[in-house]
Amino acid sequence: MTRVNVRFSLLFLPLACACLAQGQSTKPAGVSVRAAQAQPGQVQPVAPGTLAAPRIPRLILDPAIPEVQKVEYLGNGHIEVAGAVLTLMPGDYPRARALAGYVARRVLAAREQLDEVDVSVYDKPSYGGFGGPLPLLTASVPRERLNDFLEWSAGRGSFDRVWLSSKPGAAPARPPDRVRELSVNFLGSLADKTADAVRHTTAKVLGGVQGGLLYRGNGKSALSALTFDDAPHPMYEPLLLDLLRRDGVHATFFVIGRNARAYPYFVSDMAAQGHEVGNHTYHHVRLPPLPVAVATQEMVRASQVIQGITGKPVRYFRPPGGDYTPATLKAAEGLGLTTVFWTDDPGDFQNPGTDVLIERYTRTLRRGGIVLLHDNAPEMLQALPELLRVAEDRNIDLNTVGMLVGQPQALGRPETGRSVPGQATPQRTPALVPAELRVSPRP
Repeated sequence: MTRVNVRFSLLFLPLACACLAQGQSTKPAGVSVRAAQAQPGQVQPVAPGTLAAPRIPRLILDPAIPEVQKVEYLGNGHIEVAGAVLTLMPGDYPRARALAGYVARRVLAAREQLDEVDVSVYDKPSYGGFGGPLPLLTASVPRERLNDFLEWSAGRGSFDRVWLSSKPGAAPARPPDRVRELSVNFLGSLADKTADAVRHTTAKVLGGVQGGLLYRGNGKSALSALTFDDAPHPMYEPLLLDLLRRDGVHATFFVIGRNARAYPYFVSDMAAQGHEVGNHTYHHVRLPPLPVAVATQEMVRASQVIQGITGKPVRYFRPPGGDYTPATLKAAEGLGLTTVFWTDDPGDFQNPGTDVLIERYTRTLRRGGIVLLHDNAPEMLQALPELLRVAEDRNIDLNTVGMLVGQPQALGRPETGRSVPGQATPQRTPALVPAELRVSPRP
């Protein structure tokens, strides 16, 4: 049975039946987005058999704030984080900072269990959801730093966990990618496919980097690589980083350049906690249909954004959908990138249920393997503690791709049970609270 590499959108779960891909969006109800404004990668394919994702609870403010599209919240069993989405008309742009501060204060006051609220402010006319045109402003506001953020939103002082767009409302030029997504998918001539099959077999037998590709590591090693695609995602990133930190585990995050640009503080958190940051293109588009120059630019732009944030060169690349050609492989090599695939894909974005997810992972986990997960899959968050325990029971050290191939970039290990500056302080909160809540703000 062919294993599929599944993507599924989480920010617009009421539209789950629209079959979205991870980190992307469909057109939100009541919002018209002209075709010329569609962001490359905004509409993503979905693998057959994908089920509806677990419902993410919403926090409904009373009285309502007209600019607030929604506030969702989620916990990982230790901390709880909310994601607030706001939209503004162009004439209201000057209010963005003050409104972001007001919303952050209202949300944190409305639900005492929250440790952090992540705010994203968009241009209303072009709003296409997560994966559409970039926000105007984003901010990550831990509860203990709310006063600092309020000072910044009032025009006083600075705040390091905020991003402001330099081109609000700018629309991209290319249409979205609509190619159906499968597992590793090499595209080329018969001769190219024959050569790739030989390289693939060699890589499986020998392990390590073969011809610019990495399918698996050394099977005799106690290491396996833990990787997450499509990061960073607001609300989910602090929950995932918190779980990894508590278990002292490093991973490689293959980030989408546009996501990293809009949420740079989460990429900084990854690097600060010893994780490795890889390239997943700038727009999360399939490369084979594109001209080589455009495909190369997708990799270049993503690496530029990532290195600009972390200060470290980008070494590893994962093509969206696992799709590649001799030309894209050569282009990646020319940029100093090793193209990385996987051996263990439990299909967390197929939403199969945590028991199925754990069973798939347990069946295919191996020494020298590469685990593929996604940063904003709610079932992944539920299952991750058990996934880490399975690896520990088998004496498999889950680590970065760099460690797997003997080229470590990160130093040390994240301290367990400790908060990191800018991150929420651990609290006792339930995981995946299943009920929608209507609340009134504190006096």
